[in-house]
Amino acid sequence: MADEITKAQATRPGGDTIFGKIIHKEIPAKIIFEDDQCLAFHDISPQVPTHFLVIPKKHISQISVAEDDDESLLGHLMIVAASCS
Repeated sequence: MADEITKAQATRPGGDTIFGKIIHKEIPAKIIFEDDQCLAFHDISPQVPTHFLVIPKKHISQISVAEDDDESLLGHLMIVAASCS
């Protein structure tokens, strides 16, 4: 169990997912907006001309695991999405 905790604590923000790699600029993306909380960028396979994603820099794997402390971050994502559209 201690091994798993050590691994979790060593994981860098954003994780090693494709989105984490975009956040860390390891994968190129057409960035629309970036601040200390989130990143907005064009989708690689857009379904419409205005298709973009807004992702938090804090790793939240699913909305169902978001915590009460994430409330302002989730609201910020919505405001950024509205301003980018």
